[in-house]
Amino acid sequence: MTGQQLPLRFGGGRYDQRPPVTRLFYDPAAVALPLSGLQRVTPNVARRLTAFGLTTVGDLIEHFPRRYEDFRDRKAIRDLKVGEEATIRGEIVRVRAERTARRRVDIVRVLLRDDTGAVEAVWFNQKYLTKVLCEGMKLSLRGTFRPQSGRQQFVVRGHEILEEEDGEGVHTEGVVPVYPASEQVSAKLLRALVHQLVPVMRRLPDPLPAGLLARERLPGRAAAVTAVHLPRTLAEAKLARERLVLEELLLMQVGLLLHKQEQQQRVHASALPEPGDLAHAFLDGLPFELTPHQLASLDELEGDLRRDVPMRRLLQGDVGSGKTVVALYCLVRAAEAGLQGVLLAPTETLAAQHAETAARLVGPLASAELVTSTLTAKERREALARIECGETRLAIGTHALLQEDVRFAALGLLVVDEQHRFGVEQRDALVRRTERDGVAPHVLHMTATPIPRTLALTVFGDLDLTTITGVPSGRQPVVTRLVDEDKRETGYDFVRKQIAKGRQVYVVCPAIDESESISAATAVAEAERLQAGPFRDARVAVAHGQLKSADRDDVMRSFKTGDLDVLVATSLIEVGIDVPNATVMIVEGAERFGLAQLHQLRGRVGRGSEKSYCLLFATAETGASQARLEALLETNDGFELADRDLEIRGEGQVMGSRQAGVPDLKLARLARDRAALLRARKLAAGILADDPGLRSPVNAPLQDAMRAAFGGELGWLLKA
Repeated sequence: MTGQQLPLRFGGGRYDQRPPVTRLFYDPAAVALPLSGLQRVTPNVARRLTAFGLTTVGDLIEHFPRRYEDFRDRKAIRDLKVGEEATIRGEIVRVRAERTARRRVDIVRVLLRDDTGAVEAVWFNQKYLTKVLCEGMKLSLRGTFRPQSGRQQFVVRGHEILEEEDGEGVHTEGVVPVYPASEQVSAKLLRALVHQLVPVMRRLPDPLPAGLLARERLPGRAAAVTAVHLPRTLAEAKLARERLVLEELLLMQVGLLLHKQEQQQRVHASALPEPGDLAHAFLDGLPFELTPHQLASLDELEGDLRRDVPMRRLLQGDVGSGKTVVALYCLVRAAEAGLQGVLLAPTETLAAQHAETAARLVGPLASAELVTSTLTAKERREALARIECGETRLAIGTHALLQEDVRFAALGLLVVDEQHRFGVEQRDALVRRTERDGVAPHVLHMTATPIPRTLALTVFGDLDLTTITGVPSGRQPVVTRLVDEDKRETGYDFVRKQIAKGRQVYVVCPAIDESESISAATAVAEAERLQAGPFRDARVAVAHGQLKSADRDDVMRSFKTGDLDVLVATSLIEVGIDVPNATVMIVEGAERFGLAQLHQLRGRVGRGSEKSYCLLFATAETGASQARLEALLETNDGFELADRDLEIRGEGQVMGSRQAGVPDLKLARLARDRAALLRARKLAAGILADDPGLRSPVNAPLQDAMRAAFGGELGWLLKA
């Protein structure tokens, strides 16, 4: 926002052309009225609008333009220049239609006259216009003046009938909004309907406090909504959009911060004492030095763990940045305080790897238990009994730990790895089940998928954020190459040399078997092809999601222990096994993977001290897939790639894993509205610092807007 006021002027001109359909539109409840009450909305049109997602006046008001056409260059007929697109208006002198013999094209010809001259306007294949247009009718036309069939003609791009001679055109003149539309609901129809809603838009209430509007030099909501739909200039439209974007993001940020308040004020947590001998023994026993970023992360987490406010934090770091060690330290801290810790992983393979890491690094410092679906009924009963009585201090497992029969003696910390693979409701259910006497566990979410700051403030805006950047010393950047089809054999020759050096290779395919309707190589067929051909002298195996978990784990284990040279798999290895000896990642059909997924796959190699490589076998058929591959070639920085991914895909797809209850963004675009989001976060924090829970009458409109946007997701904080 620039701080400028919108120079909106109501009364006269295009805003007052159409009267309201009914006086009820002046009522504050007008936004709830059905669109079927508007002029031109027949039952058939109403059905089409409903199917498009527009049912009420409020729905249409919130259906904002995606761009604008600047049709302010209206010309007199005598001033038209050949080849120039322009808008003209005049009176119909004659209407006639003809059909070309050779091409069988229907042509409608209209002689249009203004005070300066006349011109022949033509439409192609719109014969119905002969029943609509007639002599003496006033028209506004948008089109191009150019030679056609041996004479100068005005080829019409768009037209509208003017009800008044001095009236302003809605579709062909001025700054014309272009709405998201469909075959059944045209932008022209939406423009015509929106023009009927000016009286409603002019009376819209403002959810933002008057003091904030004055302090931030923001225009009122009514003025901004009217201007974004019916701007006089492009600058006016830009200012109106900025105001509404800030409002949208501000509502979201206030809601997320309120949700955080609700989570942290509803219950307390066990404040852990100062680190003792157990924590120091863990750090001293590590076979490596923690990076400065890991140490800084430990300081932030320590600050949370020593408070009686439940920690709600997201720990994010690039692939291989060392998040697991940080999480294990926190779990040791909980055990040292006489509490229990849980580490949830999305796959059995990853859970087993965490258990192995914990056994190696934690060892005798805390008793650990691995709980997955592979346990027999007896093994599960015994494991759960040890957890329930408190004998087990650290439980590591998959969704199997989320079941109702899992009970803890005193859960102090829950760590959720690759948190986006668990449902929000599942995690919250476990937290609530383990609450006792108003005390809840601290919760640490982890992700190896770097999240842009703007997205983190929306998807995880109710969590504190800790970021580990960089990787442990000794690791080299992975060399990434795009391999054309005619260079495939050269690529295989390079891989064979790596195998001859004793290195191991991943080959990832996007499908499982030949029955799937996808043209990319499948894992099963690819393993057979590679074993019989390029890697005939190597030990090749395949792993995919349709294998029995025990068989899949056997394959993974064999690869990790070095009994296999080549592991062909689907993207299930995106998160999972850590094999420092694996130095090559081959991705077949790389154009079919998302950018974040490709970066995760690349992160499976380069985990040792040897130089590692990622070979992308791809045929990029679209601009987006080409952009993803080029981004991967240009940088190994996961955070930079996350920003690029947001720009390429947009938040509509990237926000698929957002917190439950967070409203969709209608106008804001995180890739371009970063500054507005940071401003909204600051304003939201200030509002709640002055008025926690929005209890002040000054903030009553804002509280109403929060209820409308978030529904019941904000719990008791917004109860009347």
